[in-house]
Amino acid sequence: MTYLVYVAAFGVASVVFLWLRDARIYYRTGLPGYRSAAYWGVLYTALALLGAQVTAFVPGFELLGLGLILLALYLQVNRKKEKVWTNEGTLERFLGSVPIQRTNKR
Repeated sequence: MTYLVYVAAFGVASVVFLWLRDARIYYRTGLPGYRSAAYWGVLYTALALLGAQVTAFVPGFELLGLGLILLALYLQVNRKKEKVWTNEGTLERFLGSVPIQRTNKR
């Protein structure tokens, strides 16, 4: 097992974190862009997990697995979403703590 397995694990954790952050922002705001990002986040997480499995269990294909994880990160970050940030600090943006304003909820 090489050090690239740990890099892959960190990449998967990053993809999962971004997915859960998008889901939290959607839950708090109800914006359709974040709803779409949260749904697609499931697929991107599965792609990242596949990349981690390739990195860990297929000898000689570690870079292919890392490439799949990077592809999942790239696709997840470049989704079109509405602007929800006004003057929040870095920690609030990192955690996805936006003011609750459910637009599509009852």
